[in-house]
Amino acid sequence: MKSILSMVAMVCIAFTTNAQTTSDSNKDKQTDTIKVGNFVIIKQKGGNDGASGSVKINNDNYNLLRVERRPAKRKNLSTNWWILDLGFANMRDNTNYGFAQAGSYFKTLRPQDGPVNENSYRLNRGKSSNVNLWFFMQKLNISKNVLNLKYGLGLEMYNFRYDSRISYNNDPAPYVFNDSIGFTKNKLYAGYLTVPFMININTTPDKRKGFSFSAGVSAGYLISSSNKQISAERGKQKEKADFYMEPFRLAAIGEIGLGPVRLYGSYSLNKMQKDITRVEQFPYAIGVRLSTW
Repeated sequence: MKSILSMVAMVCIAFTTNAQTTSDSNKDKQTDTIKVGNFVIIKQKGGNDGASGSVKINNDNYNLLRVERRPAKRKNLSTNWWILDLGFANMRDNTNYGFAQAGSYFKTLRPQDGPVNENSYRLNRGKSSNVNLWFFMQKLNISKNVLNLKYGLGLEMYNFRYDSRISYNNDPAPYVFNDSIGFTKNKLYAGYLTVPFMININTTPDKRKGFSFSAGVSAGYLISSSNKQISAERGKQKEKADFYMEPFRLAAIGEIGLGPVRLYGSYSLNKMQKDITRVEQFPYAIGVRLSTW
């Protein structure tokens, strides 16, 4: 590291010296500073040839006094583009299935298939995923770049993989039922256009490898939902509909950052389905955020 700094100093001194057309011989000593990025190099002209730290360029001697690194200028508003989240999805199920089975959303098409119950919504947790693509996020300074407001716009995508025979239908009205066949893939997809708002605390605003955390809420609007299934009997099928899902989603969100590593979490504050379904499920997700801050 010291050799790199010395080379930077020599190059900077050479450019400074070549830019001078004349030199006053009676000025034997001259102190000057050179700024290279976040580094400030302080040098003195007129050192001895054999002095430690002396650099000779064009018959002029320069004593390298010291090199200081000054923090980058803080910005009141910074923008981060194209942030990616990769995580796992799950849900808290508070459904009273006895009450729900008395409604019109659960149907039993064949007695041997059985009624829809808690096991019908059994998830494969290892394959249920949450992928978010944030078009941008901005951080607005509130106080000394320690307290900030973070907000943005992006697409949240939930993939709930079922380990069951549950199927969604939309004809003539949305309903769910236990199918008569098994599936190699049975997935419910829900995509939301989302705006997050968070209060951010950055404990080391002058360092990129410090500790930070954020907490707030997000508001999302359902833009796409579908039930995708793959089976040996029917091949690949995909049913697109809203399935009586709530069009708006309000969630509590958080983020923890330690150096380049960032973890995020999200928990729905409202149910995923409308009241008519009598289903009370609250999705949540946790994962890794690929972001520069």
